[in-house]
Amino acid sequence: MKIGIVSDTHGHWDERLSFYVAQCQEVWHAGDFGSVEVVRQIEKTTALRGVHGNIDGKEIRSQFPENMIFDCEGMRVLIRHICGYPGRYGNKTLSIISREKPHVVIAGHSHICKVVRDNKWQHLHINPGAAGYHGFHHVRTMITMELDQGKIEKLQVVELGGRAVVSG
Repeated sequence: MKIGIVSDTHGHWDERLSFYVAQCQEVWHAGDFGSVEVVRQIEKTTALRGVHGNIDGKEIRSQFPENMIFDCEGMRVLIRHICGYPGRYGNKTLSIISREKPHVVIAGHSHICKVVRDNKWQHLHINPGAAGYHGFHHVRTMITMELDQGKIEKLQVVELGGRAVVSG
């Protein structure tokens, strides 16, 4: 199953995102959708799982939880917007990790694209960076990967272009 992992769209959706999302059976959004229109764009293309982020309003918060834990293709997955990183998880995140023992932890918020193995907790930590224009990042990113019977294959960082909007 091909998965697209996105975060921090901050209300922005473009053709590049549409192109990559259309190739996925599911999209996992790690929060800060920024608008209901982003939700609609994803849902009209493919299945969506996601969590709300700190900038998301009442409508998105009513549709998406703070934490999402589920099983997919033999893997336990945790999605949480403000999560931290291996060795620097907050108490709330550590509590969820110790209880649920996920194979994959998906985070957003930092706008820093990072994939790192957490040997202490035995999971892969993935932050897809930011796919929107708002923030300090220079390149908009997302991640695609394939899940197959408990294995992650073909994990790829996709660069969606620069953050700066060029006019003219």
